[in-house]
Amino acid sequence: MNLNADFSRRAVVHAGEPDWVASPTPGVHRRMLDRIGGEVARATSIVRYAPASHFSPHIHGGGEEFLVLEGTFQDEHGDYPVGSYVRNPPTSSHTPGSSVGCTIFVKLWQFDLADRTTVRIATSGQAFAPANDRSSVSILPLFQDAVEQVRLEEWAPQARVNIPAPAGLELLVLARSFDEQGAFH
Repeated sequence: MNLNADFSRRAVVHAGEPDWVASPTPGVHRRMLDRIGGEVARATSIVRYAPASHFSPHIHGGGEEFLVLEGTFQDEHGDYPVGSYVRNPPTSSHTPGSSVGCTIFVKLWQFDLADRTTVRIATSGQAFAPANDRSSVSILPLFQDAVEQVRLEEWAPQARVNIPAPAGLELLVLARSFDEQGAFH
C-alpha cells in the first residue's frame, strides 16, 4: 500500500478524517496518514487501543516513535500517560498495549538503521522555552540528531511563524488550528 508516499509532493491530512482501519490485533485500530508497504511498513498513523488490548511481543526492525494523545499506553518498560514521547530505536522490542485504552501518534520504520537512541519523556508539566529564532513560539525539544529534530511547539495566538524546511517538514497539530498561506488547517 502506498498512501501519501511521494515525499517530493506536499500532503495535508486532517488526522480525524481518515476512517479507522482494524489492525490484525483485536481492539487496535489505525487512521493511516502515510504508508509505504504492507502490514510491516514505513508508516505514520494515529493508533487507538481499546481497553485491555495489546499486541504480541515484537521487534521494531526500523524503529518506532510515538506521542500519547489520550489514555495510557503501556509496555514492559512502563506506563506512558498523555503527553509521553517515546523513541524505540531499530532492533528494540516490547509488548505494547493499554489496560484503560489510549490513542497515540506513531511513526514506524523512519530511523537511521544505525540509531540506537532510546528516549522516554513525560512532557506534561514540562516548561517550554522561547525559540531563539522565532518570536511568539516556545519549544520543548524531544530529540535531535544530524538529520532530524523532534519537538513540541506552542505558538501564541495570531503569531506569524516561519519555519525554514529545506529538507521537508512534518507537523501534527494537537490543539486549535493555523492558517498557511490562506489555507486553514
